[in-house]
Amino acid sequence: MSKPLIYHNPRCSKSRQTLELLRERDIEPEIVEYLKTPPDCAQLERILDLLGLEPRQLMRRNETEYRELGLDDDTLSREQLIQAMVEHPRLIQRPIVVHGQRAALGRPPEAVLDIL
Repeated sequence: MSKPLIYHNPRCSKSRQTLELLRERDIEPEIVEYLKTPPDCAQLERILDLLGLEPRQLMRRNETEYRELGLDDDTLSREQLIQAMVEHPRLIQRPIVVHGQRAALGRPPEAVLDIL
């Protein structure tokens, strides 16, 4: 099976803890610093499907961009919300670990162990 991929923010404590948890189990994931290399719309669609979440459930609603962009507007489509995350990756909850056809949000970090 392929190695896990982690959408990682090195400044986030949960992201660092999740990466450390994987490494403690001798798992060296592919690391994507998503603030530098954000996922595109298709990748976010896949992540959402694997997580079983809707876009707002994957968004950091306390970020300034969320308020400034008016993302709490119920008339916004799924596609518009996903595009907002592509254009403003700080809005994406982290870390996300994808392994094969499974994904988990590392909140808490131990949640990713279920997909390995």
